[in-house]
Amino acid sequence: MSKSKITKIGISAALVLALVVGVVVGGQFDFHRLLAGLSLDPPQLIPNGKGQIGTGIGVVHPAPAVVCTGKGLFSQFLAVAGAGGQIGSELVTYLRGIYGGSNAIAADLREPANPVIDGPSVKLDVLDKSAFSYIVHKNSVDTIFNLVALLSATGEKNPQLAWNINMGALNNSLEVAREYNCAVFTPSSIGAFGGDFPRDKTPQDVVMQPDTMYGVCKVTGELLSNYYYTRYGVDTRSVRFPGIISNVTLPGGGTTDYAVEIYYAAVKGEKFVCPVRDVYMDMMYMPDALRAMVELMEADPNKLRHRNSFNIASMSFTPDIIYNEIRKRIPDFKMTYRIDPIKQGIAEGWPNSLDDTCAREEWGWKPQWDLSSMTDDMLAAIRKKNL
Repeated sequence: MSKSKITKIGISAALVLALVVGVVVGGQFDFHRLLAGLSLDPPQLIPNGKGQIGTGIGVVHPAPAVVCTGKGLFSQFLAVAGAGGQIGSELVTYLRGIYGGSNAIAADLREPANPVIDGPSVKLDVLDKSAFSYIVHKNSVDTIFNLVALLSATGEKNPQLAWNINMGALNNSLEVAREYNCAVFTPSSIGAFGGDFPRDKTPQDVVMQPDTMYGVCKVTGELLSNYYYTRYGVDTRSVRFPGIISNVTLPGGGTTDYAVEIYYAAVKGEKFVCPVRDVYMDMMYMPDALRAMVELMEADPNKLRHRNSFNIASMSFTPDIIYNEIRKRIPDFKMTYRIDPIKQGIAEGWPNSLDDTCAREEWGWKPQWDLSSMTDDMLAAIRKKNL
């Protein structure tokens, strides 16, 4: 994406489509019902008033005041209850804070949820390319954040399903982007690494031989994204995320989930049972992850040599290290181990830490959170939830 595609001045008519993580499998998406639900006929919307808006999937959500512009459902004047997902829900809110509430469409297969309520939203199966294309074309979308994936541990339970969802979503994102001249961000992961490689300060460019379906999808995704850039000129960009830690939305089946769950156990006064042991893994606090995505997409394309995908790093620790950091604040907190062999095996095949020199040099990446400051913030935020 050229710098002109997303600017902090505003996107005007262009919209950012955030495809929220957390695909729910089952059921068929009915494109004809979607089109019916997207109708702007007077019975569907009440101009300049408050009514209810159907999503076209048989679900109705309360609507704010709207203005019928004749431009389609997702005009700049319409807000619908949003969607969820660990990264996606927070990304949508973050994008709207920067570019305006009407300029980020939240798309998800699940029912909309509160975190992205202040802006346009659609219930969408991104494996349905026709529906996907319709949304992008109808709303002049110019940037797609494709966050659809089954995560590492979940993917190992059903690898064929993981391949179909992870690669199907990416392939459709790239094809729609090629057809409508969109930029595409798709996250890669530390899970892309595998085989014989340096575990400490893993370099940007190294042979990658992952032994999980999640990792295979990530490596394939990096290659496919680069192909669409070199073959078709699609502006593709990506980062290799470490484990993401958030106090807003719970994770959904990743190997690094323990690093979120341990904070909740500490606040609740419960003994934490950790599924992995004695293994370093790179982690990152969600505010840094969100900022990284936007900063990369804002970066001068002429300075990007790697594109798909950049190592980015923030902190690396073992379960014992994060446990002892929490105990500095909650001395009575207890942790024990019950090893999950799948998660332990996956973790041992990943890097201990990443060398993110290329991201720092090519687009100025620099983390703002470390383990100590993140722990203070996580505990304070979770306490406010009154669990």
